[in-house]
Amino acid sequence: MSKNLEIKKQVVSDIVKKFQDAQSVVIVKYSGLTVEDATALRAQFRANGVEYVVLKNTLVRRALNELNIEGLDDVLNGPSAFAFGMSDAVAPAKIISDFITKKKNESPIEIKAGLLGTELMDEAQIKELANVPSREVLLARLLGSLQSSIAGFVRVLDAIAKKDGEAATEEA
Repeated sequence: MSKNLEIKKQVVSDIVKKFQDAQSVVIVKYSGLTVEDATALRAQFRANGVEYVVLKNTLVRRALNELNIEGLDDVLNGPSAFAFGMSDAVAPAKIISDFITKKKNESPIEIKAGLLGTELMDEAQIKELANVPSREVLLARLLGSLQSSIAGFVRVLDAIAKKDGEAATEEA
């Protein structure tokens, strides 16, 4: 076996691992992106635990075949960059959507498709995913809901106790 083929097999296995470890993946067309914008975008990705890489489409196709993920063959043409959301499924979609919004439709980045787990997503679904609140916001909302339920329960118990106390003083 040639050394080149061994290297490609290793790269494919690394790509398979990235897809397996990622909670979500957003595939973008990045041609025309300035160095300044690319650097800023990469910094945002890094700060949010997103791995952003440019990969060869043929190697990604092989990796997806190994994972039995279908439906991306027509997307994997031309320059493709991949944003792997390792710890947060929403982060890649949110960062890319915010970048496109800031550029007011003059952005050279175009969302091609994505994956949430192993489920294929189109551009509209990725934009919907970007509108989901962050994990911290969702946890804060959940905590607030739990606290308000408990506080309401305590007020009810307190009211019952006061009512019983008033009834006991009236009897005496």
